[in-house]
Parts: sequence; structure tokens; C-alpha cells
Amino acid sequence: MTFGVAAYLCWGFFPLYWPLLEPAGSLEILAHRFVWSMVFVLVAITAMGKWRTFLAIAQDRRMMLILAAASVTIALNWGGFIYGVTNGHVIETSLGYFINPLVTVLLAVFVLKETLRPAQWAAVGIGIVAVVVLTLDYGRLPWVALLVAFSFATYGFLKKKADLGAFEGLGMETAILFPVALAFLVALQIRGELAFGHEGPGNVALLVGTGVVTAIPLLLFGAAATRLSLTTIGILQYLGPIIQFITGLTIFHEEMTSARWAGFVLVWLALVIFTVDAITSRRRVLRQTAEACAI
Repeated sequence: MTFGVAAYLCWGFFPLYWPLLEPAGSLEILAHRFVWSMVFVLVAITAMGKWRTFLAIAQDRRMMLILAAASVTIALNWGGFIYGVTNGHVIETSLGYFINPLVTVLLAVFVLKETLRPAQWAAVGIGIVAVVVLTLDYGRLPWVALLVAFSFATYGFLKKKADLGAFEGLGMETAILFPVALAFLVALQIRGELAFGHEGPGNVALLVGTGVVTAIPLLLFGAAATRLSLTTIGILQYLGPIIQFITGLTIFHEEMTSARWAGFVLVWLALVIFTVDAITSRRRVLRQTAEACAI
């Protein structure tokens, strides 16, 4: 439980880190995150002696296609998150992770052709109403939240298909976009717009640290995933966006209108229905399995 809580605490407090990287822009921060995440992960792969597995992945064409798609979706997710928390949309970013489970269910319906239970349909319906309410209040689609939610749900779907260890998968995903990220940083340097190396050693250390702050929660989550039930992990996943929401409200002092509160309350209601149904369904399946084994 400790590892899981620690992982989601790290993700929850992420909005406090990225604004420290100014004056680097969102795209430069995203590029650094790929570059330094790759460096950190490759060091970890070397320390764990997993190079043989890593190279075997590179020779698997089907796996590389899945990971290429995963690298694009995680780039969209990271980019949307970084843009949100550095441009005054921390609460909207938290919304993306609140509705992520509902988006995942929609993917299961439209991609995997799964059938939803009535409670799941009710949760999705309430979630859609919440998005409509928030759209009317913002005067636009909450596109940061939707980008974060749909990209992360798609990423999770692709990661499930790949079925790799956290570091092997992340290492290859970052390796795929590493040349693009590095070329972008070089282009910024040529244009005289690169912050890295021009804003003091503190800024350099923080930009290099993007690799560490990306990898550490993954290590903690990997340790938790092997020790905790899916039900516990499913409940813990709400810890991150709850902290992000509170951070946006109390530290960044983002506005919450009455309509915005109504939209979030609808989302939380949908998640309560969704979570209770998931727990009830899992217990029913476990009970039926136990009864079948006892026969």
C-alpha cells in the first residue's frame, strides 16, 4: 500500500514541479522529459541487467508498432498535462484524470466490443452530462481534460497489448521519440530560444530532473502493482487527481464557478457509481469462482 500511495502522491503533486521550469516553454519541457527519461531509464535497464530483453523488443516489428503508437499517445498526454499546469489549467487537468476511467470504459465498448453493465452506462451518461455542463461554463470544450483523458486511456490500452515491464516499455517509447525531441531542442538552440543552459544551473538541474520525476513514480507503481489487488489500485488512482484538484484550488487559486462545481460533482457522482459497481462485480466474480472450485 505504501508504494502505491507514494506513486500517486508523486503524480498528484506534479503540478508544483513543472512551473518551476520557466522560462522553458511547454514544448521544450516535453522534449526534455523524453530526453532525460530515456537517459534515466537506460541507466536503470543497465543496472537491472535487462539489455537482452530491451534489444529483443527492438527486433519485434509488431511490438515496435504498438510502442510507436504508445509513444505518440504518451507524448500527447505529457504535452497536454504540462501545458495545462503551466498555463493556469491545473483543475481542468485533474478533471482529465477523474474522467479517465469512464473514457477507458468507452474504449472497451467501441474498440473491444465489450458490453457494459447498467451501472457503467449510468456512470458514462452522467460523465457526458458533466462535460456538457463544463463546456457551457468554460465557453469551450474542456479540451485539456479531454486530451489528457483520451490520450492516457489509449496509452493504457496500448500498454496492455504490449504487456511489457514498466522500464522496458518506457525505455523503448522514449527511444522512439528521442531523436525528434533532441532535434527540437537543437532547433531551439539554433534559433536562440532554448532555455536549457541559459537560465542558470538551477534551471538545468530541474530540466534534467524531469527524467527522475518521470521514472520514480513508475518504479513505485510497479512495486505496488505486484503487491496490491486491482480493486485497491483502482481506488488509489483517484488520489492523484484529488491532490491536483486541491492544489489548483488552494495553491494556484484557480476559479471555480457554481457551474464548474456542478460539473465536478457530477463527475464525482459518476465515479462513485462506477467504483461501487466495479467492486461489487469483482466480489461477485471471486465468490462465483470460489464456489465453483469448492464443487
